[in-house]
Amino acid sequence: MSVTIYHNPRCSKSRATLALLEDQGVTPDIRLYLQDQPTAEELSELLKMLNMSDPRQLMRTGEAAYKEGNLANDQLTSEQLIAAMIATPKLIERPIVISQGKARIGRPPEQVLDILSTWNIHKSVVIPALLVWLAIGVCWGIFVLAHSSTRLLIPTP
Repeated sequence: MSVTIYHNPRCSKSRATLALLEDQGVTPDIRLYLQDQPTAEELSELLKMLNMSDPRQLMRTGEAAYKEGNLANDQLTSEQLIAAMIATPKLIERPIVISQGKARIGRPPEQVLDILSTWNIHKSVVIPALLVWLAIGVCWGIFVLAHSSTRLLIPTP
């Protein structure tokens, strides 16, 4: 399973989301989107994966660049808003995790878990539990064999 995180190491939520993924046994591809800006096509695809119809939903509206660029203006097109995010990538909400054709914003970080494979999330619990059950089964089998052999060798009165 391929997992990608749009990551800003200076952001505490982004660091927490990355740590959460790693705690789940997921080693994501890390995209430092401030240095490796997404294209217009990638942002459009992200909006679809996030089920967002308005690019403003993916924007950090509290940023000075948002206010300075007058990006709240209802007359701006989706293309203009996407172009603004490309020109100023710190406007893009973070972190974004992509997996299996779906994306989630890690605010809160736990929100990204619902797009991960159940197996990856629970394998740290499932595998040890299976090993315990296997060990119990082996021990039970040995016990049954040992006691059934003994009964066969002891004559009954």
